[in-house]
Amino acid sequence: MFKAMNSTVAGFLISASLIVGAQAENTTITIGMQLEPPNLDPTGGAAAAIDEVVYANIFEGLTRFQADGSVRPALAASWDISDDGTVYTFRLRQGVTFHDGTTFDAEDVKFSLDRARADDSTNAQKALFAGIADVSVLDPHTVQVTLSNPDGGFITKMAWGDAVIVAPESVESAATHPVGTGPFTFQEWVQGDQVRIVRNADYWGEPVALESAAFKFISDPTAAFAAMMAGDINAFPNFPAQETLAQFEADPRFTVIIGSTEGETILSTNNKAELLKDVRVRKAIAHAINREEIVNGAMFGYGTPIGTHFAPHNPDYLDLTGNSAHDPDMARSLLAEAGHGDGIELRLMLPPPAYARRGGEIIAAQLRAVGIDTEISNLEWAQWLEQVFRNKDYDLTIVSHTEPSDINIYARPEYYFQYDNPDFQALMKEYDVTADPAARTELAHRLQTIISEDYVNGFLFQLPKTGVADARINGLWRNAPTQANDLTGVSWSD
Repeated sequence: MFKAMNSTVAGFLISASLIVGAQAENTTITIGMQLEPPNLDPTGGAAAAIDEVVYANIFEGLTRFQADGSVRPALAASWDISDDGTVYTFRLRQGVTFHDGTTFDAEDVKFSLDRARADDSTNAQKALFAGIADVSVLDPHTVQVTLSNPDGGFITKMAWGDAVIVAPESVESAATHPVGTGPFTFQEWVQGDQVRIVRNADYWGEPVALESAAFKFISDPTAAFAAMMAGDINAFPNFPAQETLAQFEADPRFTVIIGSTEGETILSTNNKAELLKDVRVRKAIAHAINREEIVNGAMFGYGTPIGTHFAPHNPDYLDLTGNSAHDPDMARSLLAEAGHGDGIELRLMLPPPAYARRGGEIIAAQLRAVGIDTEISNLEWAQWLEQVFRNKDYDLTIVSHTEPSDINIYARPEYYFQYDNPDFQALMKEYDVTADPAARTELAHRLQTIISEDYVNGFLFQLPKTGVADARINGLWRNAPTQANDLTGVSWSD
């Protein structure tokens, strides 16, 4: 019957169909992500994928990161800081409601900060709140936060995803049904497939252009490439198949977006594992690693080598890659000096990201060349979080730490790589309370040097932000000052 249809009518129907499709396309977007979040509560989980869905979209904090890395007001309209730098008085925005209709006020801020710093807190970045001595409600729209000591980075800490404001009425269900104050509301989570969000008609701030968005989870790089080419995905901000970027660059339908992230990619080392307690063994591992081979083999040339846990784009970065230059002979000598001339065997646990799986195979070969055999286990994300991050049951793993300016994790002996250096901890405390820029730079250099010379971890490369998007999409972040797919400024060209 269709074959006999008048060609003019058929053409009209096809054109109408395309117009309808375009109209729908211009009000929604499908974002590709390689990892599915284990839950949707950024105050109760460590996975970067949580913030990639909810940061600035569903949840908001007192302050927030912008695309250029600067911090601006969010739920706090403004604030004052006492002369001694210990008292922050936040004036909150008025007329703000949570997605369930409950009112946002100073009690919610107190609840959120007290919950994050409580003894039984499950916040993955509890250390962000350790300097808070007291949170007081002055009136429904004013909160006073008193710190134990001055902290020049406190406003930035309040911009982290771990510091978003939640309400006591809805926090218990945040893991599966997040309720925030942001410009999008949670619609549904089809586990194993996608999370959908829709525009918040009652948002306190500037309305977003998109009516809805979906975050679709595609773990396989080949499948990610196919989904982008087919148009099933509109944008993949952290595209996992870097080897195909040249193909996208040559196709006018797409834009390739190359930027930087805060992701220090490391061969994380369990510093309390029996063999790895010895700094000579850790140093041997560091000198067995060839960063150039890893960046070329695992990242297809994308990525900046690092020699410590600091982002190269940070003004206070110190290039210490020379401390762990590739030197297999030195690695073998150090192992022999440590009493392991016949070699050792270690367990290498790899989470799902392509950089970890690909990099793990390359590193295993490099370590084998100096007498270190590795037993590789490929773990799913939930397994990695449970076995490696929480239970510290591993020798080596590969992961990218995407939190901004997070060298402070080395001052936490209970953290999963279990590094315990009182000198570093004391210096970190001094750094936290120092406001003078020149003095902070000097302290930052000393902190970087200590962990580099202690060979705490194998420092590999700074994770690049390699994104691919439909060429008609505007407003995606080029760089990633925090782990986020912020859709608040995203729109389609006409």
